[in-house]
Amino acid sequence: MSYVIIFIFLWPFKMLMKPFHRGKGRNLVIQTAKIGDFVNITPLLKHLKKSDVLISKTVLPLAGRDTTIESIFLIEEHKKSLFSKIRLAFRLLNRYDNVYLLQPNSINAFYAAFCNAKHKAFLETYVRKWYHRMFFATANVVRQHGKYDLALENYLKLADHALTADSYHSHATLPLWIPKTHYPVLDKTGEIKIGISISAGNRAKTIPREVWQQIIQNLSNLNCQFIVFGPSNEQPYLDALLEILSEEEKSRVVSLIGQMPLEDVPFALGQLDAYIASDSGNAYIADSQKTPIICFTGPCCKEEQRPLGKVLFIEPENFEPASFVFETRTRFSLTPEQLFALNEHKLKAIHEFITDSRGQEPHYG
Repeated sequence: MSYVIIFIFLWPFKMLMKPFHRGKGRNLVIQTAKIGDFVNITPLLKHLKKSDVLISKTVLPLAGRDTTIESIFLIEEHKKSLFSKIRLAFRLLNRYDNVYLLQPNSINAFYAAFCNAKHKAFLETYVRKWYHRMFFATANVVRQHGKYDLALENYLKLADHALTADSYHSHATLPLWIPKTHYPVLDKTGEIKIGISISAGNRAKTIPREVWQQIIQNLSNLNCQFIVFGPSNEQPYLDALLEILSEEEKSRVVSLIGQMPLEDVPFALGQLDAYIASDSGNAYIADSQKTPIICFTGPCCKEEQRPLGKVLFIEPENFEPASFVFETRTRFSLTPEQLFALNEHKLKAIHEFITDSRGQEPHYG
């Protein structure tokens, strides 16, 4: 509500500056969520060819290596004080001809509405507040987005209604950033290299260690190596898993936790034969590199956001999706053990998917 008050207060200045707007065809894309959400806006960035972005600092390592992006504004740097918020508003005011609002929370909607752009396209979601009506009144195009609509496709349709999810493939960096550091574990060998995200950040979307143990045991007759990706704060999840693995199982697990900067991750995931994760940022990075993915949907709605390449979805039994892109939750009617539970049918599907990912027959010995 405070952003509405700021908007009303600044409205006369916005109108006063409008005659001085000089169109230069520049685009501004606003999406301040995390890694997976950023990867899902890259088809739109590719379609627009050149854009400025208002994003989260979390994804700066990727955005900074994207040739579709010119100027970058980080939302965290402009939320510290009222002065910094207003300063950014005036920096954006007459800079753009086209504004695309993809994550319409209060602060983002304020910045999008304050711009004197000739064309504004806003995504309207199922969590829009009543007081956002003032912001949305400034838009030329408002696209309704429901919980079971594919978010990536609706992002594209803000720019061109004829576009679909098949129009552009996602990317994480463009062109693909090649790391300066050599990671020997990624070298080509006879092993099936399987990347895993040990955590999803959100504990409700984190696969329990017992499920990881089942997966490793289920693939014991294949020559697999499990490579664990993630930031340093995910080390406790790996430690907990190692506690319940046998020595032989531990020997097949290699950790890259805390060892790889985010900009190196897309190349690394592209070297793998498969990736296993819940709804995490790395799942979308792997998808952008056309790496086959086993995606545990857990509580999330896969109709709204999901990997779009070669993917095997593992879904909970008798559970309606309860966590959505714009309405995330941390508590559900089922426990993580129930949401991510495996049965004989799912284990068989995982085994077949991994075998097929390399075109390799089971290796015994």
